[in-house]
Amino acid sequence: MEAVRAWVEGSPYAETLGIQLASLDEAEARLALPFRVPNANPGGALHGGCAASLAVAGAGALARALQGPGAGPWHTCALQVSYLAAAIGEDVTAAARLLRRGREICFSEVSVATAEGKPIAHACAAVRAGQGRVADDLPLAAGDDGGADPGTMGPVVEKLGFIGGRGIHIEHMSGGTSRLVMPYRHENADAAGGVHEGAVLALLDTTGAMAAWAETGPGRFKASTAAVQAQILAPAPAGDLVAYGRVTAFDREIFFTEVEVAVAASEQVYARGSVIYRIVT
Repeated sequence: MEAVRAWVEGSPYAETLGIQLASLDEAEARLALPFRVPNANPGGALHGGCAASLAVAGAGALARALQGPGAGPWHTCALQVSYLAAAIGEDVTAAARLLRRGREICFSEVSVATAEGKPIAHACAAVRAGQGRVADDLPLAAGDDGGADPGTMGPVVEKLGFIGGRGIHIEHMSGGTSRLVMPYRHENADAAGGVHEGAVLALLDTTGAMAAWAETGPGRFKASTAAVQAQILAPAPAGDLVAYGRVTAFDREIFFTEVEVAVAASEQVYARGSVIYRIVT
């Protein structure tokens, strides 16, 4: 328990957010996240990246407890998060429950709720124990055409709450495409020194959302992430990350976007996924 607690709470990223490990056994890990203004969007709603961070932290804690400290390095090879409701100015908790333990992969589901029990998000995760192996032959990002038009929204959004806290810079968002950069900084790191999976997911989510906004343009609309599907191919190293997003389909209020997250220096992809984003125009 204490080794896993050190991993959960000892990472600079989790410490910055305020994530706490409340309890842990072989069937369940419970986490708590007190409300903090820097974790919220304007209006006090918890940023979706925080809920996703709780999901990977809870699933990761359970896998580490079951597999033992020598089974790493770990990465969340598959994640599906559905966002059910907003938590506005509220403390939240997460309960990660084991579904199946395999030789390398632990499957779990994570329920995120307010302290009063209102469901906020539901996730299914597959956490892989690398058994000492280091990932190689990672794919290269497809990239984009090199455009550099952040529009009128980019400079504003990148200063907001949770996004600003990650240091995310919106280099481009135009014509249904987006490119965001997240510099490596201590506050985004995990206990091993690489970029925390929660920060990677926050970048992925934000990049998909910005691609959707790049399709509509700014306006007095209501918007939120409905779901995120992500594959983390390997633990991200210590380095700046770049993410490329593009809208692949649109159905009334729903934007389907694809995102690749790569290390800026090498363009090797460490995470990829889809963001389902809703803009009510």
